[in-house]
This record gives sequence, structure tokens and C-alpha cells, in this order.
Amino acid sequence: MAGQKPRRLAGPGFETFGSIFGFVYTFLAGNVMLALANAPLVLCLALVADPIGAWPFFLALAVTVPPSLAGLFAAFKALNDDGGAVKPFASFLRGYVRSFRRTAPLGLAAVALLLFLGVDLVAVQSMPAAAALVPVIVVAAAATVTVAVLVIAGVVLLPGARLKSLAKASLYLCVQRWYLSLVMLLLLGIIASAALLQPVLGVALAPAPLLFVVWSNAAFAFHAVLRQD
Repeated sequence: MAGQKPRRLAGPGFETFGSIFGFVYTFLAGNVMLALANAPLVLCLALVADPIGAWPFFLALAVTVPPSLAGLFAAFKALNDDGGAVKPFASFLRGYVRSFRRTAPLGLAAVALLLFLGVDLVAVQSMPAAAALVPVIVVAAAATVTVAVLVIAGVVLLPGARLKSLAKASLYLCVQRWYLSLVMLLLLGIIASAALLQPVLGVALAPAPLLFVVWSNAAFAFHAVLRQD
């Protein structure tokens, strides 16, 4: 109507930009910290021409991944709690140190089991029962990875819970929320492929955004179970 001033369109406010900056900053910082925490693995990936041919060696080097994953998940949790005021480097370090005593043995156990399953997978290739045994071994390896990642997320989300209880809950969630497990394995496969094809760029760009989806799904699954209780 005449005499009325036109309304100004509402644009994105400072909080919106702060939130976006918090995500971008956390992702960049997370990738840097992951690379530093797993420096031997990243360096060897960059130097070795055929990492897949030397898979037992690289799987052994992956023992450093679980504590660094806990540090990254702690940074994601701080991002959710603090928003744009997040300090991802400090949050990563606190999460890494706080969770190391629990996630380091978990990493050793997971790597040992995956090495055992990998050797079995190679051994059964020439057996008559390979068609039946290979899918079982592959499913067992996938379950090992999924449960290990869920336990790490549980350590960050529920620091007071016992590791045995988290392992049982994670195994339950792995089966009950099987679709989230498939998404997790797909995202982890993309990260592994990027690291194998382009170790430097793959580690610098890919992990944190994809692992944020993994973390979000794990947190959703744990919170859903807690609400049911």
C-alpha cells in the first residue's frame, strides 16, 4: 500500500555464517589431525607403489586409526555442542588423549581379527568350499569394522559406559540398523579408495566430511536406543 516502506528481505545472519564456518573449519582441522595422527600410514601409502599387494603391512599400520577416529568424533561432538565457537584442534586432542586407553586396545583387537580373516580369505580361495566360505569371511570382516567404529563413537558419546557394554550395544546396532551399517561401509570404502589412489589429496580432502556422516548416523543410532530404554 502507498506510504508503506518495502520490507527488507531477511538474509543469512551472523549465526548462520558462524555455523558454516564451524563446519568447514572442523572438517579442515580434522583432516589435518587425522593425517598427523596416522603419519606412518599416510607416508607409506604415498611411497609404496602397490599398497593392495602389501595389505597386511598397511592393515598393521592402521592400528593408529581408532584413537584418531575418537579424536575426530570428539571434535564433531564439540561442533554440535559449541557451534561456531568450536575449537577443533583442541577438541581433537582432548578426545584423542581421553579415549586412547580404550580405543588403542580396541584397534589392536580389530586389526588382529581383520588380519586373521584376511589370511583366511586368501587361504580359502583355492578350496572347493570357497563359494560358501568367502561370503562368511567378508561379512565377518564388515561386521568387525562396523562394530569397531560404533564402539569408538560410543566411547565418545558415553564416556562412562564400559567397553564390554558398548561392544554388545554396537553389535546389536550393527544388525538392527543394518542400513546404517551399509552406509558406513560405503563411506569408509570411499575414504579408503581415495587414500589408495591419491594418498595426499585423499587424506587432505575426503575423510572428515564423510566421517561426519558416519558419526551422525552412529550418534542417531545410540540415541534412538537410549530413548527406547
